[in-house]
Amino acid sequence: MTDDLQKRIQAALANPQNMGELADADAVGTVGNADCGEMLRMWVKFKEQDGKQVIDRATFQSFGCETAIAVASLATELIRGKTAAEALSLRPEELAGELGPLPPMKIHCAQLVEGAMRSALSPKTETCARPVAAAAMTTPTTAPTLLDSFSKPKEGGVKITFLDN
Repeated sequence: MTDDLQKRIQAALANPQNMGELADADAVGTVGNADCGEMLRMWVKFKEQDGKQVIDRATFQSFGCETAIAVASLATELIRGKTAAEALSLRPEELAGELGPLPPMKIHCAQLVEGAMRSALSPKTETCARPVAAAAMTTPTTAPTLLDSFSKPKEGGVKITFLDN
């Protein structure tokens, strides 16, 4: 990894955006990569704008490396104001935003973020658009965390989609 890329990643990590749970989310997506052990969950909240449903806010939680966290931070900002279809049309390299091109050994980080976003936004998958309210929660004001998913399996479960390399 170049020094320039490392500096951009460190800058993104110094002030991460949209990290954490989103209690009133309309959709939640979780994805993992069996090869590296990373996992990422993304929460999405929509609003009505000009007769369309657009992404009002997206947040994330990650068990992953610095690059995955930096990409998730940038991607959650990038998809704000877009429809689900517009967000889903973004390629992993676009989600990395101002980080620029990632080296081959770090492309999976952007794919992890893309996978969580697809899991939340794609209407055709089993893991998509699960309203937080439908998941069993400890209190009505908190969304389930990644740790909750592993330590307290829900009835019907949360399906974790592993990415192919």
